[in-house]
Amino acid sequence: MPDFFFLPPMNIAGDGALDAAVDQMSSQGFEKALIVTDEPLHRKVHATKPLIERLEAKGIDYIVYDQVTPNPTVAECDEGAAIYAQEECDFLISFGGGSPHDCCKGIGIVATNGGSIRDYAGVDRMRAKMAPMFAVNTTSGTASEITRFAIITDEEARSKLPVVDWRCTPSVSVDDPKLMEGMPAGLTAATGMDALSHALEAYVSTAASHLTDPGALRAVELIEKSLVEAYRDGKNRAARSDMTYAEFLAGMAFNNASLGFIHAMSHQVGGMYHTLAHGVINSVLMPHVIAWNATVAGERYAEIAEHMGIARQGRATDEVVQDLIGKVLAFNQAMRIPANLGEMGVKDEDVPHLADHALADACAATNPRPATVAEMQALFRRAISGEGIPLRSAAA
Repeated sequence: MPDFFFLPPMNIAGDGALDAAVDQMSSQGFEKALIVTDEPLHRKVHATKPLIERLEAKGIDYIVYDQVTPNPTVAECDEGAAIYAQEECDFLISFGGGSPHDCCKGIGIVATNGGSIRDYAGVDRMRAKMAPMFAVNTTSGTASEITRFAIITDEEARSKLPVVDWRCTPSVSVDDPKLMEGMPAGLTAATGMDALSHALEAYVSTAASHLTDPGALRAVELIEKSLVEAYRDGKNRAARSDMTYAEFLAGMAFNNASLGFIHAMSHQVGGMYHTLAHGVINSVLMPHVIAWNATVAGERYAEIAEHMGIARQGRATDEVVQDLIGKVLAFNQAMRIPANLGEMGVKDEDVPHLADHALADACAATNPRPATVAEMQALFRRAISGEGIPLRSAAA
């Protein structure tokens, strides 16, 4: 069976990437953008100012939609698509992290395909490519700026709708480390651990390949080296640059190898508990899912552990995997991430709903070890209580 590899046609990364991106908008003849972002970025910290100044200098018109919430909803996508049509925009710019990127994709899908974003949940349900989109990234984690994934919250169903389609890959991704220097420590932790979960899940995925493995392994090396440094000192340009490339490489990997139970479970928790950060949920779930998968993917996890500086030679695989779990727990502790989902307010009474929807999530299909409904419920309950993880000490 052949391997497919999806990526935006153009990717601009490194210092000066924002300038180069706006040059591309001008040279490609775009006239009016719908900028999709959130209110804090646009109105409180004015992070969109460098983008807007550059658009105005090039004579490119724009309108801003800044109503994106941390877990973008069906209503936001539909509202944004209506504004895109009413204002006669000819391209989209997402500005921010995963939430603006995913919402912008949803807007672009509806703008060219019609209907509601609900119609495109699942794999390859679109009929036409979405509107042209420049994804200007300000975080180092989700990699939504380069992927064919959009995760949208269906508030009526109290769950998340994963849209997976090569037609919703952004036209141009933009990763400028300077835009990430203002990230608060908590967001650095959440997005950085999200990137780690992408790399881990892509590497043990049943769809992993020679095309995806190198990016996943290089990503975990960079994360191990620089995530905590970026968390402790947001102005550390070297650490920020490492994390920019780490999230991009991890994104390349999971965009093509897909993910697993960490994300299948996290999507449901985030869909039900809207205020919880996706990356933090992933961080808490990660040790439990590694422990669950280790019986069939231990060798792959041991290879990841080795790339994260954990000694492997002459040691049993299960011992190395336990040290990998310890490394993840040490990251969580160093960055003040809660120890379990119960501390975050997730209730045991919601487990049946969470488990049913997790097993139906598109990401569950490529997890290396399947689970029954009862097993998935038990996995959720262990994550809620924090019990059942084999513990070993490791330094972050």
